[in-house]
Amino acid sequence: MQRLRPTPQEAEQLELAGDLRAIETAVEVGATDLSALGFWRLVARIKRDPVLVHALAEQAGRIDALAFRSRVRRRIPVWAGNVLLLALVAAGVAAIVLSGIWTGLWAGLALIAAAVAWSVGVHSPTHWLVGRFAGISFTAYFLGGPPPPRPGLKTDYATYLLADPGSRAVFHASGAIATKLAPFVALAISPATNAPGWAVAVVAVIAVGQIVTDVLFSRNSSDWKRFARERSVVRERR
Repeated sequence: MQRLRPTPQEAEQLELAGDLRAIETAVEVGATDLSALGFWRLVARIKRDPVLVHALAEQAGRIDALAFRSRVRRRIPVWAGNVLLLALVAAGVAAIVLSGIWTGLWAGLALIAAAVAWSVGVHSPTHWLVGRFAGISFTAYFLGGPPPPRPGLKTDYATYLLADPGSRAVFHASGAIATKLAPFVALAISPATNAPGWAVAVVAVIAVGQIVTDVLFSRNSSDWKRFARERSVVRERR
C-alpha cells in the first residue's frame, strides 16, 4: 500500500526547504541581514540532523553566498589573501633577524613588529589549512570584524555544513590558537636577539593580553563562540 503521508523528518525537511526558499527570495531582492530573516535559526535546526544537512546544505550555502556578495563588495581571491598574509609572516621572520643585528630602540621595535606580524599573519592561513583538511572550501578574503578591520576568510557555506561538526569546531579554534601562540614564539626567540627588556615586556603583555581578551570576551563572540556552538552540535547529535 502506498504511503501518502510524509514521515515527521520528511515533513520537517519540506518545511525548512520552503522557509529557505522564502529567505532566498528576500535576499535576491536586496535583503542581506540573515539573522533578521531567520536564516541562522533554520541553520541551527538543520545542523542537528545529518539527513537534513545533506538535503539542504546546497540551498543554505547558496543563500549565504548571495547575502555575502551583496554585503561585502571588496573581496580578493583566497590564494592572494594567503600570499599576502604569509608574506606578513615572512616579514616577521625578517624583523626577528634584524632584531639580532640592530641594537637598542630599533632592535626592540623589530621584536614587537615580529610578534604583531605573526599574530595577524598566521590566523586566517591556519583556518584555511585546517579547514581544507576538514573538507571545507573557501571563496574569498575580505576585511571585516569590529574596528580595526581584520582579514576575514569566507567559507563556502555548503561545504562547511557538510563537514563533520567536530572538525568544524577544530577549524574555528585553530586560528585563535595560532594567533595566541605567535607572540609566545617571539618571546621564546627574544634571548637570541638584541631586544632590550622593555620590548620583551611589551611582547609579553601582548601575549598575555590576547589570552585575557579571549577569556573575557571571545567566549561570547568570534572563534571561541563558534567553537562552542559546533561542540554543542556534536553533543546534540550524540
